[in-house]
Amino acid sequence: MTTPVLFDVPGPKAKARIRIGTVIGALLILGLIALVLTRLAGNGQLDGQRWAVLFDARTGVPQTLGRTLVNTLEVAAVGMVVATLLGLLLAVGRLSEHAAVRWLAGLYIEFFRAIPLLVVIFALYFVLPKYGIRPSAFQALAGGLILYNSAVLAEIFRAGILSIDKGQREAALGLGMRKSQVMTLVLLPQATRRMLPVLIAQLVVLLKDSSLGFIIGYFELLRGARSLVEFFTPRFGSEYTFQLYVAAGLIYIVINVLLSQVAKYIEERTRRSAKAAAVKDVALPADAPMGDSSTASTT
Repeated sequence: MTTPVLFDVPGPKAKARIRIGTVIGALLILGLIALVLTRLAGNGQLDGQRWAVLFDARTGVPQTLGRTLVNTLEVAAVGMVVATLLGLLLAVGRLSEHAAVRWLAGLYIEFFRAIPLLVVIFALYFVLPKYGIRPSAFQALAGGLILYNSAVLAEIFRAGILSIDKGQREAALGLGMRKSQVMTLVLLPQATRRMLPVLIAQLVVLLKDSSLGFIIGYFELLRGARSLVEFFTPRFGSEYTFQLYVAAGLIYIVINVLLSQVAKYIEERTRRSAKAAAVKDVALPADAPMGDSSTASTT
């Protein structure tokens, strides 16, 4: 029995066309990169003196970027942990057998998924003080990230849990396991492996959304770069503007790449663990007959 696929296996001519298309695409990309670099060199943006400011401690640039990077990672870490835990609880609530719990979880999820994150942050920072609650910029930003992303993550968790074959849940219940045990020991471990790429993608989005703290005065990475631009502009004009924003962008890219690599490592480890557990579960007893069945029957 052959495994069904969504497309035909390419033949020799199709493979040749794919190779040609790949080469043409690579040449176009290289040409575009060369054009951009040429323009930047013509404007003096590639001069070493302009980039040296990023590493000169006397200018305060490395210190400011480092401090704002720590602030960004702090608010992102709080948002990731709390939003993930709250999203998991909301997903379980939406799958609950109690109608009231399902309704409340669904209302929360649909409400915060429908509202732009920036509006949520504005409401926490500017509206709550009218009612006597005065959150700091960190609390407002972290709260907005948690409220919005927990609703999105809840749907990701719910979809992952529902993707597990119903027979596994029924079999676990048939063995006498409680519903909480079925969820934590059977469904969630399998669903997490399936959801991991999507979960990491959403956490990367959360990390990038932390730059919205710029709007309410939270001193995160983007605002730090902006403050440096404002500091240098009166004395040097826009001489270092490009370099400072590129540095901030590269820091975001490095963090997101590292986060993706960590996710890939965890996914590979969980896959190997699952395979090892499966092999261990079906291991033959030590006295099992090996070889041809006829030979085993005559010995």
